[in-house]
Amino acid sequence: MMIREAFDDDAATLARIISEANKDVAARFGLDAGNCAKHPSFCTEDWIRADLARGERYFVYEDGGRPIACVAYETPSESVAYLNRLSVLPEHRRRGIGERLVGHVAELARAASIPTVSIGVIGEHEDLLRWYRKLGFMDGETRRFPHLPFSVRYMTYAVRER
Repeated sequence: MMIREAFDDDAATLARIISEANKDVAARFGLDAGNCAKHPSFCTEDWIRADLARGERYFVYEDGGRPIACVAYETPSESVAYLNRLSVLPEHRRRGIGERLVGHVAELARAASIPTVSIGVIGEHEDLLRWYRKLGFMDGETRRFPHLPFSVRYMTYAVRER
C-alpha cells in the first residue's frame, strides 16, 4: 500500500475513483446533474485536468498497484491548505485509507509550514461530519448557496508542529 502523486495521465483513473466513491452520497441526498452538476459523483477527466492546470495536486492510494482512493491538495495561501475530493472506493472503506490520506495532506501542509487545513462538507451529512471531527477537524460556519440543494459546513484542522 502506498500513496503517490498523480499527474495528467492519471486523470481517467482519478475521475473514475471520485465518481464511483461519491455515487452513494448523491443517491442519499437526491443529487443529480440537474440539481447539483458539480457534485463529485459526476467528476470527469476534464475536471481533473482543470484542477491540475491551476495547481491543485492529487494523490492516489494504491493497494497492490491498484488505485483505490485519492485526495486533492490545494494551497490558496500561506496560511491555509484545502483538502478536496477525498474519495475511497466503497469496497475499500473502513480500513483506515481515508484517514491515511487526510494524514498525508496534513503532512504536506506541515512541511510547507501551513498552519490550517480546511474542508467543505455537505452540512447534512452527519456521518461524515462525525468522522472528520474524530480526526481532529473543528466545525466552522455553515453556509447555503443558491446553486446547491444542501448546506456546506466548513471545517478546519490545526496542523501541529512535530
